[in-house]
Amino acid sequence: MKLTGTTRKELAETVKSACPAERELFLDLGGCRIRVMSSTNELNDALADYFKEFVTGEGEPQIVISAHECPDVECGLTFNVKKPDPGKNKIKEEWVDLPDGRMVRKRLTGMHFLFGEGENVAVGPCLANSNQVINFVNNRFIEWKLNRGGFLGHAAGVRWGERGISLAGFSGAGKSTLALHLMSKGTTFISNDRVMVEPNGNGLMMYGVAKQPRINPGTALNNPDLSRIVEPDLREKCLAMPPEELWQLEHKYDALIDECYGPGRFELRCPMDALVILNWKREDTPMRAAFVDPRERTDLLPAFMKSTGLFYLPDNPARQDDPGIDAYAEVLARTKIIEIAGGVDFDRASDVCLHFMETGHLPAD
Repeated sequence: MKLTGTTRKELAETVKSACPAERELFLDLGGCRIRVMSSTNELNDALADYFKEFVTGEGEPQIVISAHECPDVECGLTFNVKKPDPGKNKIKEEWVDLPDGRMVRKRLTGMHFLFGEGENVAVGPCLANSNQVINFVNNRFIEWKLNRGGFLGHAAGVRWGERGISLAGFSGAGKSTLALHLMSKGTTFISNDRVMVEPNGNGLMMYGVAKQPRINPGTALNNPDLSRIVEPDLREKCLAMPPEELWQLEHKYDALIDECYGPGRFELRCPMDALVILNWKREDTPMRAAFVDPRERTDLLPAFMKSTGLFYLPDNPARQDDPGIDAYAEVLARTKIIEIAGGVDFDRASDVCLHFMETGHLPAD
């Protein structure tokens, strides 16, 4: 498909006229209704299956997205290159800012994403890259929440009873592993890797992202609810590895919440009564947990802070730059911050988190 035009509106009109999207799917993500239009039944079915716990009936949407299946896209625009993340080598994304929006191109797959002024369009080999369409849907929800004053956090989230906690940690700390340990003890899943937080009275409300957890073999094999995900031949090989090598193994699995834990265990909104920050190390020392003040322990906050990235366009000029550490400290002062330090101990950390969600306090040593 050859796209013509130099504005987001002109480019989107070319896509929609050449490849109409007529199948529709309605989602409710944390109280935000999203209408997703697809150009093929197969893509519509794939999205409906992935988002099945959030499918809802027709109604006036806050966000409208269309996805258009085509083998290749040409647009003749000059793209900027997004540098790889630290430790990575491949260039994956390019972008161009338009007078009325932005286009992002995925270099490895040929997917193109147009967005701005309330219009959101995905075009390219969508079915073969449905994960990128799923991410686009979730990114539209994230942008919608941030443009209403939310803060983006790099964290997982769970709820037990009336209390919810988010779980953050420095690289490789195991926030998703801890969240899934808590799921095995009966909690409800809120989010795997991103939360949006916003003031709610004197406290905070958190919103999750409808993205299923992706876990490594170490996480799976150390949780009875997840161990069957690993293929039998790889399971034996992994179990024979030294623990440190197993935890560093880069081989990801989708841990589908409804299949692993049962239906009705995935929500996207709850109070954030605490932020748990994993600041532990794989060493033979006792794990310890303590409340800390975020305004005094700003060294911990980068574990939670998350840059918005290419898929966020602020509708307020004051939000052109991501909030700084002082802004995060002030908003997080509305909730409790629990630092978990010492040696890694997922069972003990799970007990601490459950005790807090049941009582609002840390367990006595």
